[in-house]
Amino acid sequence: EQCSLNRGNEPHTDFIYCCGAITEVLKYGPCQLHSGHKVLFLIIPGNPGVVGFYTTFIKTLHKMFGYRHPVWAVSHAGHCVPPDSMDMVEDASLAVEGDVFGLNGQVEHKLAFLRKHVPRETSLVLVGHSIGCYIILEMMKRDPDLKVLKAIMLFPTIERMAQSPQGKVMTPMLCHMRYVAYLPVFLLSLLPDSLKSSLIKLVLSGIHYLDPTIVQPTVGLLSGDCAANAMYMGGQEMRKVLERDNTAIEKNLEKLIFYYGASDHWCPVQYYQDIKQDFPHGDIKLCKNGFRHAFVLDAGREVAEMVVEWIRGDMSFLFFF
Repeated sequence: EQCSLNRGNEPHTDFIYCCGAITEVLKYGPCQLHSGHKVLFLIIPGNPGVVGFYTTFIKTLHKMFGYRHPVWAVSHAGHCVPPDSMDMVEDASLAVEGDVFGLNGQVEHKLAFLRKHVPRETSLVLVGHSIGCYIILEMMKRDPDLKVLKAIMLFPTIERMAQSPQGKVMTPMLCHMRYVAYLPVFLLSLLPDSLKSSLIKLVLSGIHYLDPTIVQPTVGLLSGDCAANAMYMGGQEMRKVLERDNTAIEKNLEKLIFYYGASDHWCPVQYYQDIKQDFPHGDIKLCKNGFRHAFVLDAGREVAEMVVEWIRGDMSFLFFF
């Protein structure tokens, strides 16, 4: 009952099993949806798909729309630390069969989450970050009847990931040396949380306006299994995110807003220029604010404010806002 009355700007966190794997859902606004909820903002994260990274971003969206619309973020399967009463997987055979921690499995995981937890008549504003944008395009392709009002693609890694400057660095590690990388992660997982927290602050100390809400989710990521699942998914991204899906983009162009970074090593400016050339009538923007690919580290509020501006400027939203 407390949950359904959660209309203020206090977050609520649910841990559920979806496709047999542990999933964390961060919710601002109502915790259960009914047919009276016309719009849901749903954030599909990057990788690692830890919802706690998006706390400031989600809180700002919720506040700027006057607390009227629920804003949720759903983690990737297995990208969270299960509470003591739950395991990483509820049904091991289901998780293995669907390869739920893989890229395709993560797409199916989000569609399954919608089917189970969001009424079919609720309209969606999907907000993807990084690989979350690829997942959104796949969701719209696989379920064309989803009621998507708008899909916001922030720093979209939707093509040629392994060929990007960052991809060239990460591909060998994620695809060929993943098990070697597990060792330091395992060793870090043995440290007490207070020491992990100090290490994280030290590593991120170069970021002047680091969002303090980032630290605790990063501690969780260093639990071992979380990081292993993120690396497994990352290896598949390098192998599978190749050509841009122009058919899916063409079909949904009027619903899509793309936002590319001006110095993004995962999707260089060339990718922005290429998509702009292929879709001259698309809403495709290049960052002028110096936001980094991992914007949640220090610009969650500013990026959320920008997204709200785009949505408020869209005439098709007048009915809802």
